[in-house]
Amino acid sequence: MNAPMQKPRVIPERQERRPVRLQAFIVRADHSTSEIELLDLSYEGCGIATAVGLRPGERIKVSVMQRGVIDAQVRWRADGKAGLVFTSDHFTTKQKRERVSNRAAITADVALRRRGMANYGVRVVDLSAEGCKVELVERPRGGERMTIKFEGLEAMDAEVCWVQGFQAGLRFERPIHPAVFELLLARLRG
Repeated sequence: MNAPMQKPRVIPERQERRPVRLQAFIVRADHSTSEIELLDLSYEGCGIATAVGLRPGERIKVSVMQRGVIDAQVRWRADGKAGLVFTSDHFTTKQKRERVSNRAAITADVALRRRGMANYGVRVVDLSAEGCKVELVERPRGGERMTIKFEGLEAMDAEVCWVQGFQAGLRFERPIHPAVFELLLARLRG
């Protein structure tokens, strides 16, 4: 008889991380704080340099000065470095969201891609962690799925919420983490 076939193990795809060098602090469950350095950052987590003996599974808070605080969990630690995954439900939910923050008035050129089409340049005229308003040449349909790419960040999936003339409101599938959002705003305004 033949042995039963094993199901292939599904390994979740790790989001691309961008290199950064930011001084930050961690707060442990006992309320002790330690200085760390953020080495890389994605929407789901970050890599840090630390002399602290963190344990895999340990829950901590990461605080970047003037950028906010986020809950995280230690995934691994080795050779003075550790990998963290952000655990705040607000940033991982895929359910539809109402606008929960004000938009910042900015002007930036980004790459946009409609499903099955090539990237093309559009202008973002306001931005929040949850979405943005774009000026388009081609009118999309409400509910259409698109991908938007800001320079220096990974591409993000978005949904068209409204269309008026040649402007549209996009809602990001996953909100931008506050620390990443503040860095993005500073770069776009700089």
